[in-house]
Amino acid sequence: MQIIQVTVASDGSTKIETEGFAGSSCRQASEFLEHALGSRQSERLKAEFHQTNPSNINEQARQQ
Repeated sequence: MQIIQVTVASDGSTKIETEGFAGSSCRQASEFLEHALGSRQSERLKAEFHQTNPSNINEQARQQ
């Protein structure tokens, strides 16, 4: 399951957190929120960011 969670603090700051995404697909999925909420102040990448999307591996194998 893929989840995008947006937290708004009492001071108005926001935090976007994604779950269930592999590789950089989390950035693509949350990009519209980043544009709507303003500029990014910081970024912390989870271990899943460094994983390869399994469907991409299968697609690459079929093309060879």
